[in-house]
Amino acid sequence: MKKGIKWKFAASSFQLTPLFPLPLYLSIVWLRTEQNTKAKLFFPLCLLSAAKSTMAAVAPVKVYGPPLSTAVSRVLACLIEKDVAFQLVPVSMAKGEHKKPDFLKLQPFGQVPAFQDDSISLFESRAICRYICEKYPDKGNTALYPANPLAKASVDQWLEAESQSFNPPSGVLVFQLAFAPRMKIPQDPKAIKLNQDKLKKVLDVYEKRLSESKFLAGDEFSLADLSHLPNADYLVDVAGKGEVFGSRENVGRWWEEISGREAWNKVKELRKSA
Repeated sequence: MKKGIKWKFAASSFQLTPLFPLPLYLSIVWLRTEQNTKAKLFFPLCLLSAAKSTMAAVAPVKVYGPPLSTAVSRVLACLIEKDVAFQLVPVSMAKGEHKKPDFLKLQPFGQVPAFQDDSISLFESRAICRYICEKYPDKGNTALYPANPLAKASVDQWLEAESQSFNPPSGVLVFQLAFAPRMKIPQDPKAIKLNQDKLKKVLDVYEKRLSESKFLAGDEFSLADLSHLPNADYLVDVAGKGEVFGSRENVGRWWEEISGREAWNKVKELRKSA
């Protein structure tokens, strides 16, 4: 295999080190190549013009972990919404790579994702998303994490609601209904019933809120909405629990809108390719 591949943008070409399969790369960016090989970098379409002059010097942020992970996919959705180039670094949970010393230097709890931006490393997906939005305020979706203090506080409070109220019951249900069957682990009917009841109560609160505003933190799609996508998507698309959302008029309308976003559909493409 040759050391590099020429990617052609009009009359210009650049050298990239091959790592990821070409179809995975093309799911993020449409380019023409002179040979069929592998690629490593992920560039949202709006970055192509900048890539023409800066490709050789670009050092994209790194996201460590499988896109099937709900926390990893949360970060990927944020990066794509913000049009920030990234490198997805595979981590095999089955092989215990997340518990090895080199990975623990990045994520001391041995969980995914881990995140690197030059010499900076971060963990915890919601903190990573906030960092991305703060570092790149003028890129991509600028409403994702607004600069106005009151608007930002509104996003933060609903992010906390997602983390503290929505995530615990929905996370249990994702494991019990979506992952346990794949892993051939017996399901726990009591845990399923208990957390279904808990989730219904959370969504009743959401229904009232969403009768007053288009999205959770206001009239603009934000991190508060984005953060719900990974768990909710598994519940709807894998576990077949779409009625949990669709049975509520405003929650159903909200889910249809946020789940149809282009950035999230690209994350789902990455999941399918994993």
